[in-house]
Amino acid sequence: MLVHTVSCGKCRLRIGSMHGVMHTAMRAVYRLDTPMPLSPCVRRVHKPSMEQTTRLYEKLQSCTLENSEWNALYDAFVGRLILLETGHSAPGLGMDFPDLVLPDHLGRYQKLTAVQADGPVVITFIRGGWCPWCRSELDSWNENLAALEAVGGRLVVIVGEVAGRADRIESMLDGKAMVLCDIDHGAALDLGLAFHAGVELVQRYLQAGLDLADIYGTDSGILPVPATFVVDPQGVVRYAFVDPDFRVRAEPLDVISVVQELGSGGGSN
Repeated sequence: MLVHTVSCGKCRLRIGSMHGVMHTAMRAVYRLDTPMPLSPCVRRVHKPSMEQTTRLYEKLQSCTLENSEWNALYDAFVGRLILLETGHSAPGLGMDFPDLVLPDHLGRYQKLTAVQADGPVVITFIRGGWCPWCRSELDSWNENLAALEAVGGRLVVIVGEVAGRADRIESMLDGKAMVLCDIDHGAALDLGLAFHAGVELVQRYLQAGLDLADIYGTDSGILPVPATFVVDPQGVVRYAFVDPDFRVRAEPLDVISVVQELGSGGGSN
């Protein structure tokens, strides 16, 4: 089981977000504009573990093959994130998960503690429906939502997309999961799950017809780190998967097994 990779020094910003907090000291916001030498050992970052020989892993590998023209750029990009220890300051095992208050896809504010009261919650941060690896993750979750519900869990997807795109995420999950909107990436910034994409990647996306400013409603150039957490009814993190390589995701069946163990009392203090 992979438990987070990635911390860094604090970066002082002032950003407002719809979850009600003005941030004067945001954690883990990294810039990738400055060239940084990469050692050979971090250029090859997409290495499968024994636990990833699963259906989701096959889907993710298929996405990587279909987007092979991006691999060199992505490998260098992820290598920099690893050197910057991106995501290391995210909540880890045994830590309290912040009680986020975010609007759902219909604009209604939802409080995580209210959702957690009914049982363990799987919280997954994604880049958005524009990302093929995110779509593969959501597709795998859609196939396994019945199994998650059967062991008493619920899926909450957090995404920074605007202009109705969260509705599409909700539709991809057949309305069986809660989709929350992370306006201006405020929650991701709070949790140390955000970084500046850098000029090169932003421009390459624009050339490919992908305007991050339009997708996220801000020209900040910030992207979230995909991450998955299992949070128990007391708000304690029981599973944390954070990998700066967005081509790697938590396997739903592994996550469901954690939720099942919590239901059987295996996660009690």
